Amino acid sequence: MKISTKGRYALRMMVDLAQSGQEGPVALRDVAKRQGISEKYLEQLVAPLIRAGLLRSVRGASGGYLLTKAPEEYTVGEILRTQEGSLAPVDCAAADGAPCARRDSCPTAPLWRRIAQAVDQVVDATTLQDLADGTGQLSDNG
Repeated sequence: MKISTKGRYALRMMVDLAQSGQEGPVALRDVAKRQGISEKYLEQLVAPLIRAGLLRSVRGASGGYLLTKAPEEYTVGEILRTQEGSLAPVDCAAADGAPCARRDSCPTAPLWRRIAQAVDQVVDATTLQDLADGTGQLSDNG
């Protein structure tokens, strides 16, 4: 499994907002400058995050973007899935994956499911706050 640039940059943007958004809305141009990511690219990433209820925008001269909840309430998994969809290594291992005629008889299916479960366990046990703190440690919820 490989996380795309969209997923990686969305996660970096969310960490940046967790670290710098306590005082109010954060402009994308500021995130872009700090993270070395194109502002145009970041604009593409915010729409799925807003639709998922993870970000909200504030219009006006001092507008920008805000997290909708505390950083410790976000999981890395929910952020990545807004950009990537399922994180399973193959479609048949995804919870919402296409049914496979060989699923019950495929000798590799258990491996793909175990890999998907392991990835989900890590990303769903790591919070945005864990990353914002710079520790990269797993939180207590997993």
